[in-house]
Amino acid sequence: MPLIKIDRSKYLAAALNRLKDVPVIPPQIAFKKLEELGYRGQEKARKAVCLLAYRHVRRLKMIHLYGYSRMELPPHSNFLLMGPTGCGKTFLVELLFREILKLPTVIIDITGFSETGYVGDDVKTILTRLLYVSDFNPHWAAFGVVCIDEFDKLATTRNTARFDGAGTTKDVSGLGVQRELLKLFEGSEVHVPLDFNNTCYSERITISTEDIAFICCGAFSGFKSAAISQVSGIGFEKEIRGDGKEKIAVYIQESMVEDTENFSIYGFLPELIGRFSRIIALEPLSKDVLKDILISNVVDKYKKEFSLEGFELEVDDEVLDMIVEESLKKQTGARGLNSALSKYIEEAAFGLFGQKKKGRVCLKVEEGKIVHKFYY
Repeated sequence: MPLIKIDRSKYLAAALNRLKDVPVIPPQIAFKKLEELGYRGQEKARKAVCLLAYRHVRRLKMIHLYGYSRMELPPHSNFLLMGPTGCGKTFLVELLFREILKLPTVIIDITGFSETGYVGDDVKTILTRLLYVSDFNPHWAAFGVVCIDEFDKLATTRNTARFDGAGTTKDVSGLGVQRELLKLFEGSEVHVPLDFNNTCYSERITISTEDIAFICCGAFSGFKSAAISQVSGIGFEKEIRGDGKEKIAVYIQESMVEDTENFSIYGFLPELIGRFSRIIALEPLSKDVLKDILISNVVDKYKKEFSLEGFELEVDDEVLDMIVEESLKKQTGARGLNSALSKYIEEAAFGLFGQKKKGRVCLKVEEGKIVHKFYY
């Protein structure tokens, strides 16, 4: 396990210079900037994460630029964002920390990791990825943000929830990855491998996790039914819930996420959940919000592409409503909007792109189906 000797004073000076350039954006301003960049809905979560971003940057500057002691300030914050697929969890983190603040930010799919890396990647290589986006500066990496996606898939075989796809959540790593993450969350000096193999021959460098903000995201399918089962009666008193399947796009009440025992039933270590300073339940996106996202983030980009080919693209309001209804039916949230529209766009684009024709393309509904019309 060879540790690389580096000129830490040189790397620290470079990291502090970059930290000086990171803006301290008031949470109210960050909230509006997110909307300008296309983020819609999730006001409660957006406010909380914008405040986290402000406090994270402010804390870094107070400690590393202004000489305040860590003992004088609150510890770094870790967040858990719970919500159905396509509701904007990772998009929120990506826009705010990577695009607006330009801090070192990585978004990790945790399903590929295992304890000590015997199957899949070692948990420590999460910080290897952070090191890569930090130009291999360990001090700059130590100011960054790690977003762990699919966090709910770490639920162990103790998980008593029963839902569609439940068999895919029994990760071979079990409690191992949770214990490894616990070491990162609590703030420690970690010997981080410089490659993703993490063998005994891998060169390593030390990174402190005391100032890294960890934000975990997951859909937590089945969490609501697991929480309800804890308080429901048995026999004739127990609530009958159709075929026993829980919908994907459900809202998890605040009271459910405040009870650590619900996470224990679901398959998580209580001490790991205790490392989160804030647990936020995001709502499934409403029809109005989905339509707004469809117009501003999807349709407008297709209009730009068509204009570059010499065509004016028009999408009737009735078409937008059908696309939103399709997304709601499939419970894919904002993530499914582009794919739902693209299949109708493709047919028009295939016949027109690369041609010398100019004109107007209109998507409309005829006899209950979405069709395209071309006008010179």
